Amino acid sequence: MEVDRKLLEHVAELARIKLNDDEIKKFLPQLKEALEFFSKLKEIDTDNVKPSFQPVELKNAMREDNEEKCLSQDDSLSLTEHKKDGYFRGPKAI
Repeated sequence: MEVDRKLLEHVAELARIKLNDDEIKKFLPQLKEALEFFSKLKEIDTDNVKPSFQPVELKNAMREDNEEKCLSQDDSLSLTEHKKDGYFRGPKAI
């Protein structure tokens, strides 16, 4: 694939980005370099490699559900000025 100004302008148009001449001069070599790296991936032999849909193994990160002492209602409300009838008071929602 030939990477030139026309291709960069087309990609920018698809991304709905307006590029000026200075930006095109700056981004054209970067686009060429990125596409060269991706083309190197085609050279890798992946015939005997199983597909990996999750690159990092998922583990259950939940902790044990142990009962512990928690704050009382009075203790939790003691640090706020915004309270009413034993509850936190928030802004009105319309």
